Amino acid sequence: MLIIPAIDLIEGRCVRLRQGKLSSERVYSREPVAVAELWELKGAKKLHIVDLDGAFEGEPQNLKIVKRIAKSVKIPIQFGGGVRSLKTIREVLDCGVEYVILGTTAISKPEFVKRAIKRFGKRIMVSIDASNLKVRVRGWEKKTRKTAPILAKEMAKLGVKSIIFTDIKRDGTLKGPNISQIKKMLKAIDIPLIVSGGISSLEDIKRLKLLEKKGLFGVIMGKALYTGRIDLEKAIEIGNR
Repeated sequence: MLIIPAIDLIEGRCVRLRQGKLSSERVYSREPVAVAELWELKGAKKLHIVDLDGAFEGEPQNLKIVKRIAKSVKIPIQFGGGVRSLKTIREVLDCGVEYVILGTTAISKPEFVKRAIKRFGKRIMVSIDASNLKVRVRGWEKKTRKTAPILAKEMAKLGVKSIIFTDIKRDGTLKGPNISQIKKMLKAIDIPLIVSGGISSLEDIKRLKLLEKKGLFGVIMGKALYTGRIDLEKAIEIGNR
């Protein structure tokens, strides 16, 4: 099970939000390249980068930083935030990113997702962000009636090879992951699932590790790493067992 550190960007700064709210922004570093290098040094095999400015604006705003990060580390990067056209996907990949994450377009333009997969294959991932399993889009600001498990099924049918599921209510709260919701997502699909939201301790990692056989491929962590509540090397050790 992969342990994937998150780097969330606002105006070039490495930040964390609580439940996706800009008013809760806390800056952890003004040198995101150095942060990426640190996580790689500590053993990360993949990085999760989100352009929060892009998520709200509808177009990536921090690609210069992302390009610098990609040049400074050897591990693959999965990137999302405002990616809503084939041209933008190409621009992101040309920055050295390995995987591009589609979010809002997954529910608003499923045909676009299909075209993206046809052109870029397994390098396309879909992020499903939900509150009480109800999907939210456009930087988590807009509510929808679609449930996360149903959307996951639809994306899998389109040919998506991996899905990221974020529990908005737990994101940035350090209250632990919602295991029951994760199980519902795992039951809905037979493709790899990466989860995010609420991870706060090594015990949480151990609980999630038990779901690996059911299709849990990875865990994205942010605040728990930046606050020192979880040591990345120890988390990776559990993930590798």
